[in-house]
Amino acid sequence: MQGLVIKNTGSWYQLKTDSGECFEAKIKGNFRIKKIRTTNPVAVGDNVIFDVNAEGQALISEIVPRRNYIIRKASNLSKESHIIAANIDLSFLVVTLAHPETSTIFIDRFLATAQAYNVPVCLVFNKIDIYGENEHRRMKELISLYEGLGYRCVQTSVTTNVGLDQLKSEIVGKITLFSGHSGVGKSSIIKSLLPEAEVKIGNISDYHQKGKHTTTFSEMYEVQGGGYLIDTPGIKGFGTIEMDEYEVGHFFPEIFKKSSECKFNNCTHTHEPGCAVIRAVEEGEIAESRYQSFLSILDDADESKYR
Repeated sequence: MQGLVIKNTGSWYQLKTDSGECFEAKIKGNFRIKKIRTTNPVAVGDNVIFDVNAEGQALISEIVPRRNYIIRKASNLSKESHIIAANIDLSFLVVTLAHPETSTIFIDRFLATAQAYNVPVCLVFNKIDIYGENEHRRMKELISLYEGLGYRCVQTSVTTNVGLDQLKSEIVGKITLFSGHSGVGKSSIIKSLLPEAEVKIGNISDYHQKGKHTTTFSEMYEVQGGGYLIDTPGIKGFGTIEMDEYEVGHFFPEIFKKSSECKFNNCTHTHEPGCAVIRAVEEGEIAESRYQSFLSILDDADESKYR
């Protein structure tokens, strides 16, 4: 039988078939010994092949080839990576300018990874009702930057019901991922979009201004009219993976475009003479924040970073 993985707790998976049947499943023993270098060989959004044994236990034996996925460096040092979700039609990266603040390095790392694995992304600037003058000015600067690079941006506030109708119109018929730091309001947005869903919502820690983890595992929620929303645990850092140093620039549209003017074909855009990218940064044609994010990904060979 074939089923869609709609929930993953780390030890078992909830599957749903096309006919609407649900099964709690484990991974077959021989599945585990395959050379899968991730902390979670099966992810939410995967389509899997499974059997039900004589004891009534569903056992996953195979993953149907994925069309895309979002992956990051795992915090578990014994493994290489962690797949956040698979087979995604659209990813909303929820960011905030305060309480907590989302860094541009985090945003750019997510965007570069999504571009590398063919996942469309829309940036959701949330909690705009609590921003002061400085935060609103900063948000306008970032929206101008990212829209100029071709990324869609939406402003939202659950409290004042801003931007939610736009999100609601986009999720029908799609598998949509919500991701971001803890405390940026992912679960609150999902709860407002799907009021019937049992989504846990927590408070912000006053001391660290970080969100308390309310989602401890990835889970899909059905959308009325078709489709699913995927709520994921908050991500502290976004360590990139499987990116060669000569390929990183391909996932920054403005760097990739400018690299054709570099003196050397194998330019790393870090120190070479005649580098058009470095010149564009110095002249303000490429944003300094984007270039620093690019350099930080090059620095990911140091596995202690960005966990």
